[in-house]
Amino acid sequence: MSEVLIRRADKADLAAIVAMLADDALGRARENASVPLAQAYQDAFAAIDGNPNHFLAVMTDGAEVIGTLQISFIPGLSLQGAWRGQIEAVRVAASRRGDGLGQRLLEWAIERCRERGCRVVQLTTNKSRLDAHRFYERLGFKASHIGYKLDI
Repeated sequence: MSEVLIRRADKADLAAIVAMLADDALGRARENASVPLAQAYQDAFAAIDGNPNHFLAVMTDGAEVIGTLQISFIPGLSLQGAWRGQIEAVRVAASRRGDGLGQRLLEWAIERCRERGCRVVQLTTNKSRLDAHRFYERLGFKASHIGYKLDI
């Protein structure tokens, strides 16, 4: 095993990121990892990469992308003008799950939020991802709110 690193994703990482997003029951139904990638993925990457309040991270082992997540830094008036770090799309490659890499990735993301002055770190996860719920709770996250989504 090479040295595992976490860094900003670049365009060359995009196919590996989308493949991880598609690599479970939920992802298979909503992602399309076929290459060449759909233009919408390229456009989304450009929008994320070009905005200083968004950070798309990859975890690598040598040249292999083995994990990813996105952090969005959100200003708000509540909590006396607090910034929030919103963590989304957390994935570790199936072949590397159980190695403690998810915890390392989340701890890294929480530290980036702390460095940006966030007072809250929040994330959402699908109700059906029971293993993820246990994982996040073990890291100290609390299921303190109810979230709603509307597909439009």
